[in-house]
Amino acid sequence: MGLFFKSNIEKQLEQLYVTIFQEKGISPTEAKKTVRRLLKEAKEEAKREGILGLPQNLGDIFLEKETTDEKYKSMLAKLRSEGVRDEDIKCWWNMHDLERRMMQKADFMDRFALFKKFREEDRLTEEQAAKRVGEIFPIFGDPDDTTLSTGEDRPLPYELKDRINIYVEKRSQTDPKQFKGEIEESSSFNALVRKEIEKGNI
Repeated sequence: MGLFFKSNIEKQLEQLYVTIFQEKGISPTEAKKTVRRLLKEAKEEAKREGILGLPQNLGDIFLEKETTDEKYKSMLAKLRSEGVRDEDIKCWWNMHDLERRMMQKADFMDRFALFKKFREEDRLTEEQAAKRVGEIFPIFGDPDDTTLSTGEDRPLPYELKDRINIYVEKRSQTDPKQFKGEIEESSSFNALVRKEIEKGNI
């Protein structure tokens, strides 16, 4: 199951993200306004895509269908080739749809704020700024999307998000200096993640 019951998902997500945004220095009023806008966008997107009211055990459903349905088998095989495990599929897809969408939107806001800083304060070009963001943060999305990056720098599946967060927190606490060096030596944070998955460290 996701973190919240469907009946109060919006209220719970609003409380959670207002707190998160305030911790990032956004005023309570602005935080609430931003979160409500993002929630509204998320609901509208789900409605447009025709997937309002999805079951909250999609991960279990996907894994069950994988055994008999070629479409799901192919979809999950692609994820597994990126290091995604059964527990990752359950963790991500057993969340409420709004929960997933809000994570994605909060992620985008963080990345965009840094991109904007590199553009406006450091005077980097769009390409340079995007590259710098990708060197510092994991970039999630469709691994087949090579619009902005290729090879090991490609987007990582969102299903890996929880494991990556745990890894980053652990490395930041246990060997921050070495971790920083490894990040700087990598072509992107995603490339480092892929290498660490291959080694079994994530």
